Amino acid sequence: MRKSQSIRLFPNRGVAAGAAFLSVALLASSAHAESCLDGPLGDAARNAATFDTLADAPFGRPEVGWASYDAWIRADIGTTCGAATPAFARALSRWRARRGLGGSGVIDAQTLAAFRQVWSARRPFVAVSKRACPLPPDESTLAVARADESYGGKRIQLRPGALTAYRRMAAAARAAGATAGGADLLKIFSGYRSPAYDAARCATQGNCQGLTRASCSPHRTGLAMDLNLGAAPGRAVDSADDVNRLYLSRTAAYRWLVLNAGRYGFVNYVFEPWHWEWTGEAP
Repeated sequence: MRKSQSIRLFPNRGVAAGAAFLSVALLASSAHAESCLDGPLGDAARNAATFDTLADAPFGRPEVGWASYDAWIRADIGTTCGAATPAFARALSRWRARRGLGGSGVIDAQTLAAFRQVWSARRPFVAVSKRACPLPPDESTLAVARADESYGGKRIQLRPGALTAYRRMAAAARAAGATAGGADLLKIFSGYRSPAYDAARCATQGNCQGLTRASCSPHRTGLAMDLNLGAAPGRAVDSADDVNRLYLSRTAAYRWLVLNAGRYGFVNYVFEPWHWEWTGEAP
């Protein structure tokens, strides 16, 4: 028997452009195996070949393959079938056709660029910061996370609405078993950061790609938070190397967030699995 569930990814107050509807099919194992074989075999073979080897990076940073984006791609095209299956290629072909990209069911540079546009359009901060970097909030208005919500004991501040939404989301994730891998999963390791703090950190650590992050980081809004999803062996929780991002993208906690965070008003900066922004207030 086949069952389906539609999940709407939406900003609480409509401030994010490009809101998406995620149609997720929940299939019994026998029907799932059969349905995933229905589609263009040639396109499926090409996707299998490029899954770990494609050199075209959607975010303009050195990386190989598109495996770390698999969860979002499958959610957006509306399939639970694996990236190397004919059914994935069929769903991708329909997604591309709706956007005037042709009927190919193959992930290529053009397709990844289109996905990046969709993912970026969901983030109100992207649109706002193109006009002018938003001013940080009055720090006295920010809420402070509890000690059991902070990863590593760090003081975490967020806008009150964002913190309330996070608490609802984290509770739901734990109830669903998405954090079974560890008690610290989904705790916050970074929230509000003042522009001065980011500038100083960039100067001392040299890890911010020039001054882009320091001059206009989403964290200055009090709406962005970095969540602990674990880490690949030998990596930090916020390591942006391919190995760590791929590891995080395959965790149960991240996969749950991809399918459910929109219910609580959160959107992801897809290059960084740990980074989530609340859309319930304008930046």
